Amino acid sequence: MIPLLLVALLVTSFSSDTKISAGELKINQVQIIATHNSYHLRTDGAILRFLKFLYKTHLLPKDLNPGEIDYTKDPLSVQLGQYNVRGLELDIWADPLGGRFYHRKGKAYVWKRTASGVEALKKPGFKMMHIPDFDFNTTNYTFVDALAEIKKWSDANPDHLPLFINVESETSAPGDNKQAPKGLTHAAPFDSLALDAMDNEVRSVFGQNLDGIITPDKVRGNYTTLEEAVLAGNWPTIAAARGKIIFIIDQHDHVGDLYKTGHPSYKGRPMFVYLHHGGTPEAAFIIHNGPVHDQEKIIADVKKGYIVRTRTDAGTNQARLGDYTERDAAFSSGAQIISTDYYKPDARAGTKGWSDFHIVFPQGSMARVDTIAQHSIALPLPVKE
Repeated sequence: MIPLLLVALLVTSFSSDTKISAGELKINQVQIIATHNSYHLRTDGAILRFLKFLYKTHLLPKDLNPGEIDYTKDPLSVQLGQYNVRGLELDIWADPLGGRFYHRKGKAYVWKRTASGVEALKKPGFKMMHIPDFDFNTTNYTFVDALAEIKKWSDANPDHLPLFINVESETSAPGDNKQAPKGLTHAAPFDSLALDAMDNEVRSVFGQNLDGIITPDKVRGNYTTLEEAVLAGNWPTIAAARGKIIFIIDQHDHVGDLYKTGHPSYKGRPMFVYLHHGGTPEAAFIIHNGPVHDQEKIIADVKKGYIVRTRTDAGTNQARLGDYTERDAAFSSGAQIISTDYYKPDARAGTKGWSDFHIVFPQGSMARVDTIAQHSIALPLPVKE
């Protein structure tokens, strides 16, 4: 029989990073709270009012409710430092020539100048925003700037739990819709050249040797494929992963296939890729964003050794209603990366139409031992304070 003290250790929620270090605990055996669209600032007020008018008068489809983009985030370093968030999501848009997103063309509909005045948007490189032309306010204009902020915080806090950084490769802008008015911005293709350029931007910040990053090569080790390594439990320990970063592409269209072309098991790549199921050589991170509907799948994948990402809320709906159904399912599923727009309550909490909805583990922590994934641990060692 396992001593009661050790049972308590297995299910304890931790209020700080320094308390998660139980022996050979692996990075797939911890649950963390992450943020969705971590860079997102509330939409331009005039544009938001315009979109809400269109929606109210049925000039926008029902599935394009502008109320779903009515939320905002703190700077990335504030989320990491003040709120102990341990996962971020960055939406990036290819801009190989520069200037593609300099004009916010949606402003023309509210009689404002479209020129952003942001010099960084004129230069080549990946840009960060939610939706060009209409939902462009962001904590960081460029991918490189966001990476630099993350690295600076990480270097200043070398004992932090590993940070999971979702990189969403955006491939469709408003101008790509055949029914959209002419003149709106088109997305640049996320082709093999763009993927190599994305990797190079990561190396430009973190160094060519990627010492501070847990890469697919490091997880694969001596195994033939990445999935073999993952199913064998070859994830690094928490102790070895402290101060490190893990990048995972949240892919669109053909991006995942391109990323592995010439790089089986992502050999030589700095990032993993989210897949929807296992059974392929590259399977390591799985995405199931519906924790209620997909709970059985999540539990099964976590038990196999994959790291799974899910969400507790979407489109501001749960924050408006105070609905914790998805949160409860996400927590109990064992999904290791639990994403939310509400690491703290919305500033309007308590006013009409808004609750104090926010996501933390019991006792207010943002990370805890995973009670589903811990199956491979016989007896964790006592935690060193």
